[in-house]
Amino acid sequence: MKEFSAGGKKITGRQSGHGPDLVILHSLLTDAHAFDDVLPALTRDHRVTLINLPGFHGSEPIEASLSAYTSWIEQAVTGFGIAQNFVLLGNGFGGSLALAYAIAYPARVAKLVICDAAAGFPEQGKQAFRVMAQKVKEGGLGAIAEIAANRVFHPAYLTDHPHAIEERREAMLKIHPDAFQAACALLVDADLLPAARTLTMPVKVICGALDAATPPVLNKAIADTIPNAHYIELDGIGHCPPLEAPQAFLDAFAH
Repeated sequence: MKEFSAGGKKITGRQSGHGPDLVILHSLLTDAHAFDDVLPALTRDHRVTLINLPGFHGSEPIEASLSAYTSWIEQAVTGFGIAQNFVLLGNGFGGSLALAYAIAYPARVAKLVICDAAAGFPEQGKQAFRVMAQKVKEGGLGAIAEIAANRVFHPAYLTDHPHAIEERREAMLKIHPDAFQAACALLVDADLLPAARTLTMPVKVICGALDAATPPVLNKAIADTIPNAHYIELDGIGHCPPLEAPQAFLDAFAH
């Protein structure tokens, strides 16, 4: 684990491999370990930097604003010595942040890969984040373990992997509660589609067809808005393809 301080806040992450830089931003309901099974393949052709978002694995929480998060990502990539034109990949919350960062710093990103994310949410989606934030405020991260599992995975996966809810509970308990609530507030307010029209770099949008957290319609909205975007839908897969179906994700990433 590498760590450094920027803006008075500690930032942590992992870096491995050789080649062009690939930066990965994980989901709110998982963490960077969701990419463990695809990391060996990705590091064959890239130097991969997995950044722990604020509140995860030692990265300290920050202000609950989109500008604060995009500035934080810029500080992180600078601190990790990332080259000027890098590939940026984000899943879930990390995908929304990747989109926001590419809008704010377009010259830094050579290619953008968004995996199961949203540029903004309808009212039903906003309310889900409000409910999760309130449950965390009242009962801690463990209170939303079952909700998290049902948003990350689809019913068939949970049937085949009965320990998934407990695994989510263990993972959620490692997140700083303030950071989780900040992320929920940010996602409630997110409205990135209008600015996404300005992006000119190649963009790939990958989405699990069974994603209940950021369903295909929200991912398609991103792909339909960005001029140079390509959409890939993965049958029978939920919100986190790198975790649930590593090879299917790698095939889509390489496509």
